[in-house]
Amino acid sequence: MTLTGPRTLITAGAAGIGRRMVEHFADAGARIVVCDVDEAALERLAAERPEVTGVRADVAEEEDVARLFEAVEERLGGLDNLIANAGIAGPALPVEAVSLADWRRTMAVNIDGMFLTVRAAVPLLKAAGGGSIVTLSSAAGKFPYPLRTPYSASKFAVVGFTQTLAAELGGDGIRANSLLPGVVEGPRIDAVIRDKAAARGAPESEMRAQYEAFAALKTMIPADDIAAMAVYLCSEAGRRVSGQAISIDGAIQSLA
Repeated sequence: MTLTGPRTLITAGAAGIGRRMVEHFADAGARIVVCDVDEAALERLAAERPEVTGVRADVAEEEDVARLFEAVEERLGGLDNLIANAGIAGPALPVEAVSLADWRRTMAVNIDGMFLTVRAAVPLLKAAGGGSIVTLSSAAGKFPYPLRTPYSASKFAVVGFTQTLAAELGGDGIRANSLLPGVVEGPRIDAVIRDKAAARGAPESEMRAQYEAFAALKTMIPADDIAAMAVYLCSEAGRRVSGQAISIDGAIQSLA
């Protein structure tokens, strides 16, 4: 697919879903800046993809975001695509056991960080004559998710934020869409399954089977599937798609 513009920022791009985004966008011809809080992952990315600029930044910190966008302007000279991928899982606990600190940290990264990143990106996208914002929500942004109240609340907020961006920025040629992955293969879901199994006093194997059973296709989702959809939304093929919450989840009907 041909991108509508090559200059791309991917938050939390050094590992996991973000790292697969880097590969897919690079294959589509993008020039890429990524940020991440994991310095070791940034070092691995630099060794494997020296053409990609990596910046150590926490999107929940306003000063870090300002420094990140200085790098974007210096290295890319503007911006065509923002992939707001940064997010954390938060605690896997009953609501009465969730600390205010854990609640606030989950919201700080998952929604405050997205706001700070988008706020900084919009002037560059307007200057480019338009572009694409892709945010990462979750199946937990449309279904109740027991024992994950901070995470689910933040991911519902991402959908509303993104659809409002689409309405507000459409006149500037900026499209905004949210991806709602289901249960994504990788270390994060492994940790969630471990924590949730401990909270419920259940074997991890039983909890893993339950997660796979959420989807009608009885499968977890490869990160490559999510990355491919992000490229589509930033491509000529997706230039008329905006304001959508797109599920990539194997037909999940419930997370309860």
